[in-house]
Amino acid sequence: MFDIAWSELMLIGAVALVVIGPKDLPKAMRTVGQVVGKVRRMASEFQGQFNDAMREAELHDLKKQVEDVGGSVSSAMNSDYKPIDMPNEPASTGLDDAQIKEAEAKLAALPAPEPLPPVEITPAPIADAATEEKPKRKRAPKAEPEVVAAEPAKAAPRKRKARVSEPEDGSAA
Repeated sequence: MFDIAWSELMLIGAVALVVIGPKDLPKAMRTVGQVVGKVRRMASEFQGQFNDAMREAELHDLKKQVEDVGGSVSSAMNSDYKPIDMPNEPASTGLDDAQIKEAEAKLAALPAPEPLPPVEITPAPIADAATEEKPKRKRAPKAEPEVVAAEPAKAAPRKRKARVSEPEDGSAA
């Protein structure tokens, strides 16, 4: 951003160490860091406000375009447009009573349609459950239990470790 090389930064650091002193240098660096942070926050706020203003200006232009389109559509519509009024009575077909009676007489003279033959529905055959038996599983023959000896088996006696007695005087044996 500022095109500062590492050698220039080291020179600035050495001058700051000599001018400020090693005791106050950490405080000065902390203050510089806080100032840089505030500057960055202010820059981001400014950028955000600028973006909001641009967005608002774009919305204003878009709203203006929509209103122009709406105005052109309304001007293009015929101002004499009236929706069709629904009549209170059903519309007449324009036939007089003599023509209606003649049409009814022709319909009455037509032969009646032939009735349809009756439909018979037969149920599907159901398999008889008694005639079909399920095959039975074959069981394995039972094994006869082994005869247990009359005398219970005695457990083997435990072997005990021999205790090494230490002499009372504290010497090792």
